[in-house]
Amino acid sequence: MAGEASQKKKGKLSRQESSKSAKESEIDIDRPIAGASSNQDKTRSGVRVYKIVVLGDGGVGKSAVTLQFVSHSFLDYHDPTIEDSYQQQAVIDGEPALLDILDTAGQVEFTAMRDQYMRCGEGFLICYSVTDRHSFQEALEYRKLIQKVRATEDTPLVLVGNKFDLQMQRKVSTDEGKSLARQFGCPFYETSAALRTYVDDAFHTLVREIRTKERERFGVQDNDRKPNRHSKWWRLRSIFALVFKRKRQQAGYTS
Repeated sequence: MAGEASQKKKGKLSRQESSKSAKESEIDIDRPIAGASSNQDKTRSGVRVYKIVVLGDGGVGKSAVTLQFVSHSFLDYHDPTIEDSYQQQAVIDGEPALLDILDTAGQVEFTAMRDQYMRCGEGFLICYSVTDRHSFQEALEYRKLIQKVRATEDTPLVLVGNKFDLQMQRKVSTDEGKSLARQFGCPFYETSAALRTYVDDAFHTLVREIRTKERERFGVQDNDRKPNRHSKWWRLRSIFALVFKRKRQQAGYTS
């Protein structure tokens, strides 16, 4: 029991540190750079920013997967007051990337903003739990919603079946996940946020999908395209940050 309590305490600290790091990164990414164009956002190192949205039913482990990728920590409890957007640098196929990840996390406040982040996101991780058949069925609905909002089927996606370590509770087979991914025309991973299995692979593959489709559509090198710092994505991200800040303050007053 003492070991479990220690692990939870360590996990909570890691999550708070990750949230702090995310806010610091948010300040860095929006800071003007000497000599930079006013309508472009280049990070200090000139790294390409990839706008990632994590979608899925409540309880499938979206936040757990995201936090494993960003902070290499796993939380076996849920604290919605600390959910946020995250940024993580990575080198993918020898090319640096900054992943700006929006964890939608089933927040009721953002239902009206759903169309906005689906339009602004460049790539989507659609998650379900292999222990929850309803969440698997909902993955198809998220895919349909993306198609409807974006009016295209050519959107970078990765399908993720999380919690594959819970084999005794499995309700969705691997073959069913593969079949749905073929229907989507996208890569598929079964992940375990608890064991950190295939977590990095899912995010890195999504960046590859964005790069591939971008080259197909525009015929340009990835580093030639820079996100507009005044775009809807950055405004949307600011709204998320404001709401999360208020939630934290309210939690502080009531705890």
